[in-house]
Formats: sequence, C-alpha cells, structure tokens
Amino acid sequence: MSNELQNIKNRFGIIGNFPALNRALEKSIQVAPTDISVLVIGESGVGKEFIPKIIHSESKRKHQPYIVVNCGAIPEGTIDSELFGHEKGAFTGATTTRKGYFEVADGGTIFLDEVGELPLQTQVRLLRVLESGEFMKVGSSQVQKTNVRIVAATNVNMMKAIHDGRFREDLYYRLNTVQIDMPALRERKGDIHLLFRKFAIDFAEKYRMPELELEPSAVHYVENYSFPGNVRQLRNLVEQMTVVERDRYVTVEKLAEYIPMETHLPMVVNTPNTQKQNDFGSEREIMYKILFDMRNDINDLKSLTSELIKNRGGGDLSNQEKNLINRIYTPEAQQSVSQNSLLYFENGNNTPVVQNSTIIASQDESYEDIEDIEIEENKPESLSLQNNEKDLIVKALEKHKGRRNKAADELGISQRTLYRKIKQYNLED
Repeated sequence: MSNELQNIKNRFGIIGNFPALNRALEKSIQVAPTDISVLVIGESGVGKEFIPKIIHSESKRKHQPYIVVNCGAIPEGTIDSELFGHEKGAFTGATTTRKGYFEVADGGTIFLDEVGELPLQTQVRLLRVLESGEFMKVGSSQVQKTNVRIVAATNVNMMKAIHDGRFREDLYYRLNTVQIDMPALRERKGDIHLLFRKFAIDFAEKYRMPELELEPSAVHYVENYSFPGNVRQLRNLVEQMTVVERDRYVTVEKLAEYIPMETHLPMVVNTPNTQKQNDFGSEREIMYKILFDMRNDINDLKSLTSELIKNRGGGDLSNQEKNLINRIYTPEAQQSVSQNSLLYFENGNNTPVVQNSTIIASQDESYEDIEDIEIEENKPESLSLQNNEKDLIVKALEKHKGRRNKAADELGISQRTLYRKIKQYNLED
C-alpha cells in the first residue's frame, strides 16, 4: 500500500484493506487534481460521503467552499431555489433575493448526495450547469456563471431509473465521467472485525466506558452477517451495545440478540424448533402435500366436466372455471389437452389419464349417447396417501384450533371440501 493511500485513510478515519475499497480511494486521489465530474455508486451506508471529501481536499479547490446537498431531503417545490437561488417575489414567501448553492460554492466543490432523487425539471437545469457553467435564479431572466466541481452519489440503479424515465440519460453520462464503486460491507469480511474494534474504542472513549471485545465465535458470527445497512449499521450496533451491555466480553449468543443470523436454506431442516413452527417439517410430508393439492385440482376439474355434460354444453365458462382449466392444463404437463378432452382417474389409482371424448357438442348434435358421469368421492386409494392426507388435515385443524376456514386456506382447498374430508375420515369435533 502506498504511503499516500495510507495517509488518506489515517486522515479520514477509513478502516480496511479490501482491494475494492483501496481501488476506490486510489481513483479518488487520481481524479482529484482534475475538474471532471465523478459519480460514486454504492449501497446506503457504505461510506460514499468520504469520496467527495477526499477529492476536494486533494484538489486545487481545497481552500474554496465545499457544500453537501442531500437531494432526497429537499422538497421538490423548493429544490430549484436551494440549488440556483431565487429573486425577490419569485414565489409566495420569497421576501428577499437568495443565493443558491451553485452561486455560493463558486470556485469550490458541490457534493450532490442521492442525485437519483432529483426531479426531472431540476435535472434539466443541472445539465446546463455541467455543460456550460450557466444557470438562472428562479424568477430571473439573467444568466449567471459559476465554476463548480460536481461530485454526485447514489444508491439507485441508474440504468433502471433511466429506463423508467425517472432520470435523464444525457445527465447520467455527464455526471458519470468517472465512476467510483464503493463495496458493500458484506463483501469486506476481513474488514468487519477491524471496524468493530475501531468503533468499540471510539464509543468507549466517548461514553467513558470499557471497550467491547468479541469472543472468537462472535467474530466469526459478525463476519458472516450480511449487514444490509453496511458500515452505518455496524457503527450503530457497536454504539448500542457499548451503552446497553454491562458485560464487555460479547458472546455469540448476546450478539445474536442484536443481529439474528439470516437463514436461506434450500431444503427442510428437521430440528425441534423448525418442527414446531412448520407442520410440514419433512420432505416426505411436503411431497404428500403436493400430491394432495394436485388431486384436489383434478377433483375440481372432474366436477366442472360433469356440470358441463349435465348442462348439455349450455352457457359460457366463467373466469373461475377458465382459470381452473388453465391451471390444470399447463405446458409443464407435457401433453396437449384440447378443450373437448375429459380428465379422469383410471382404476382408482389417482393417475390422471386423458381420454379424448367430446363433451360439448354443436347445437344440431344429439345428446342421446352421452352418459352422465357420476363422481365417486370415495374411490379406493393408496393407503399411504390416504393416511397422509388425513394427517395433514388433523395437523392443520390442530394448528388453527379447529378453525376450518384457516385450515382450509393452509391446505389449499375449499371449506366445503374440507368439511367433506372431515366426515370421510370421521374427524368430527
């Protein structure tokens, strides 16, 4: 690491040796002597505000004004006045002439934080300043000149904002002459413990208390936490624990009370806690649940088909009936089922079979040969499937304390179907 880079870190209190962080700081030092615009990209809380400070302090403008403008904190109706100033009487409440930030910062640097939140009208004015250095106060027709270095920062996905029409593409490329990317804290695992110790020392001195110390397992824990709020979240965490905790030696259990570890598991884990929280806590039960849902869909389709035959094809399909057919006959079924096909169970083994049988005939055709289909609710089934279906219903009823509407929603069936299943399995209260 160069002495210049280390001096910058010491001067601004920047902790860490992550390569992407070092690269961002090095680029800041390199572009500082020039007047080109810089766009700092990074998530909220990563420390983007250090970059414009470094650029200004290392530039020839360092003895001129440095102004920070939070574009997201200024109301849309007043941001033009804040940035470019206004004349007396330009709008209600404008009792005096006021200088804007671009006039005050002439010769210096303006840091536009959250630049992605600027209104489109203000973006047009800002583009003119970047192109020609000219602006006009609100309510004035006189063109003024300014010589300002602009550094902008955002946590917004700028390409998406451009695509959505929320940010001007020409302004984006004007601001983004040089782009500096600040890495998220979760990418800097090796720096997390260093930052924790630095904040612990700072807050111990501030509040005149002994500093916090992490046990080895707590170090591993904190380094593997995602920190969605980045460095800002870590700083607030250390400050809170410094004030609240009496024990200065932080264990992993204590740390977990403040930042519970996220779990993104692709499979079911059978532990006592998860078993209590999840009634379908095993892979086998989940598979039976899927089969249970599929059979309910097929039963509903059978009922719909029977109604169509009994009505002799009269009437159009309702949206609910169309959605049911679309849900059953998906491309994933890998079979082309026409609108005039009948889906039924063969030999009572719960296997869906397609039989090409005309259901809805034209007005001139006879219905003499069409037999009514009787839907048998209690066909012989696999004992294993039947038992698991019964167990699922029992668990759902126990979980919701007998409230059948809640149990039906969890099982993905109607209350009417649930009531019939309760009678079928003799599960009456």
